[in-house]
Amino acid sequence: MPERPAAAALPDAVRGHWADRLAPAALRPYLRLARVERPIGWWLLLLPCWWSAALAAIAGGAPWPNPLHCLLFLIGAVAMRGAGCTYNDIVDRDLDTRVERTRGRPLPSGQVSLKGALAFLALQGFVGLAVLLQFNGFAIGTGFASLGIVALYPFMKRFFWMPQIVLGLAFAWGALMGWAAAFGALGIPALLLYGGSIAWVVGYDTIYALQDIEDDEIAGIKSSARFFGERVRLGVGICYALTLGFLIPAFLLAGAGLPAYAGLGLFAAHLAWQVIRIDRSDGMGALRLFRSNRDAGLILFAAMTLDAILRAF
Repeated sequence: MPERPAAAALPDAVRGHWADRLAPAALRPYLRLARVERPIGWWLLLLPCWWSAALAAIAGGAPWPNPLHCLLFLIGAVAMRGAGCTYNDIVDRDLDTRVERTRGRPLPSGQVSLKGALAFLALQGFVGLAVLLQFNGFAIGTGFASLGIVALYPFMKRFFWMPQIVLGLAFAWGALMGWAAAFGALGIPALLLYGGSIAWVVGYDTIYALQDIEDDEIAGIKSSARFFGERVRLGVGICYALTLGFLIPAFLLAGAGLPAYAGLGLFAAHLAWQVIRIDRSDGMGALRLFRSNRDAGLILFAAMTLDAILRAF
């Protein structure tokens, strides 16, 4: 009987992650399928949720973002990011064999069977559903409304030059969820926050796509990095400018104070630094810039939370 291929760490994984060192060998391919060893994905899915919870706290006069909601968003982000990646890999298992960075993933490399991947997808979806059902009815309906976009995204890179826009529609959905969970409705500040989060996702995922630009050209995979070409720095800069163009009125309408705007200023400075540092020929540098968005997002969340706390006390 042929020996199963070894589950080697992927090139963009966090080095020395516990999933590669401590997890039982039989589980490692499934953890990689969920991108557990690349936590930046669930961080970037989580942050718009936390921003939305913090913005709702500011608008509603709460002393801080609802702690239970933030915990549920954390669990849900990890589960649904894993489910989304598993679904994406199921759809892209043939395309992934043509790209150097992705051909070692569990499905194209044969470490996980299609049947096993489908079962794992169902398990993660169940966890996400259990989390979603803890919220009010409006938030539950809002969460379900995102599934169509999530299902559509993996197919977009085959014919749409800006699949990152569809990714943004899905990954930024949390910007609606925090507000919906707090108020049982959506308001204009939440919609503006959603628009800004979409632009942020398109910007940082364009940077991420620079790692694959040569292989994508060979495989015929479309991306915003290929679309912008030599003007990728300008393209990302426009995305980040749109991010601020949406967030500023969202803060104004929610009644944000000086701490929130100070955090927004630091967030803007971080995005500007990313744009300046973009180099189309430096794949590892692009990965570092992409990962740095976790820190940018946490700075903004911390400032918004501080704003809510100071208002209350």
